[in-house]
Amino acid sequence: MGFLMDLVAGESREILLAIGLDDWAGLDDPGRFDAHVSLGGAMDPTWLDLFSEAVRDVTGRDEPIDFLDARRDLDGPGDIGDRTVERVDPDWISGIARVADRDIDAIAGRWIELVEEDLGALPREEKPWIRQFAAELIVFARKADLSPAVILAWSL
Repeated sequence: MGFLMDLVAGESREILLAIGLDDWAGLDDPGRFDAHVSLGGAMDPTWLDLFSEAVRDVTGRDEPIDFLDARRDLDGPGDIGDRTVERVDPDWISGIARVADRDIDAIAGRWIELVEEDLGALPREEKPWIRQFAAELIVFARKADLSPAVILAWSL
């Protein structure tokens, strides 16, 4: 498998309860949670740092900070089952949410360039998935921007 990551927006207590019960399908219920995106096992966690860098490069802004720097400890359990849970800084979410639609393609292209600089050439068939995922992250952030909490749940 690989590194599993999920970002979930909503009430912290409800998110932690769903994760604790392994109710992963329930995270997609818009009646319970503001937003959810599964980052799966196909991407390295440092890719979100590169995504943040791509946003900064394309927009010319100083935000968002690197994703690894945007993670915060939760008040309460840091682990639920085999998943570690952390709060995501609202400023990171807001920085992504403010991306203009006209910049999404440029950000996706820059993200691919940064990943290739880091890892080497990506297979051609991976690039459309990465472009689509860049848009999904921005949509997630827009839905999550006013949420009481955004939680990252991850495991190796």
